[in-house]
This record gives sequence, structure tokens and C-alpha cells, in this order.
Amino acid sequence: MPKAAPNEWYSVRNSEIHGRGLYAKKKIPKDTWIVEYVGKKVSKEESDRLANELLESAKKTGGAQVYMFILNDQWDIDGNVPWNTARLMNHSCSPNVEAQTFDEKEIWFMALRDIEKGEELVFNYGFDLEFWEDHPCRCGSENCAGFIAAEEYWPTLRRKIGGKKAWLTSHKKKLAKKAAKKTAKKTA
Repeated sequence: MPKAAPNEWYSVRNSEIHGRGLYAKKKIPKDTWIVEYVGKKVSKEESDRLANELLESAKKTGGAQVYMFILNDQWDIDGNVPWNTARLMNHSCSPNVEAQTFDEKEIWFMALRDIEKGEELVFNYGFDLEFWEDHPCRCGSENCAGFIAAEEYWPTLRRKIGGKKAWLTSHKKKLAKKAAKKTAKKTA
């Protein structure tokens, strides 16, 4: 089994966002190619099967470690291998790193801006909104969307969150009125 190669740019440490994360060992200049996302190349069909299997397991265990990454229209990378330290990079709504596909054969993480020594390396996972409620965001950034989603979906996500909050408020008021009526009938 291959072993993770040491990387000059980052080290793995515990993260305040989630589990473990990658942290800059030294200042990383903007546009630096930091680390390749590696793993087993799998077909889209196999990727969907594995991801769904892991998500079903996660419902029972509470874990949710699906490390599938889109490579191109035909293939994904299953990064669930111990030598893929890039899989430990956490999501943030204010990313300092982005994933770049190179020649539709490799996925690399590149610095979006200068990154200071000690700073956690984070990127936007780019999820769609299909299962948005299953993916609360813990990034803590000032512009956190509340859930893990690609920035292009944030306006729709905010409407969904607002609609849900309005429904919950209305529902709680209705329940409170019912409870008050029951209490009034019992005391009358």
C-alpha cells in the first residue's frame, strides 16, 4: 500500500471545522499547486453506487465520509485511501484553495490567494442542493451560507432556509395556540 508522501506546503492537524485538516507549514503564494487529490479512478456508475452505499451506512453510524471527486464526464476519483491526505481538506464558504482538473486526468488543489503559515487550507466542496439539509456548514466564516453548497446556489439556499424558518415559526405558533386551547378547556 502506498504511503502519503511528505508535502512541503502543509501538515495534517486537528481542525476546529471538522475532524482533521491541512495547515500551511509556511507561507503559500497565490496560484501554488499544493497537493494532488489521489485515489482509485472509478466510472460514474461505480461512483454513484459507492457514494450511495456510504451514505446509507452513514445514516446508521452518523459518519459521512464520502470522498468522491469528479474528474471528468466519464470518471471520478474515489479518494478514500490512506495515502490521499488531500481528502482531509475541509469545506469553507470562504475558501483559500480551489480544485483544478489538469488534462482531465489529475485533480490538484491550488492557492486562490497568499495563504499564511498556520492557516487551514479549505475549499468550497461545491455541493448542489439535492440534499442540502444533510450538510450543515461549520466553517464559521463571516459569509457562511449555513449549509455546504456551491456559491452559485447560495441565493436559492437562502430562500429555502428563509422559507423553512418561516414555516417553523408558523408551525410553532399553531402548536402553541392548540396547547393554549387545550389548557383553556381543561381549566374551564
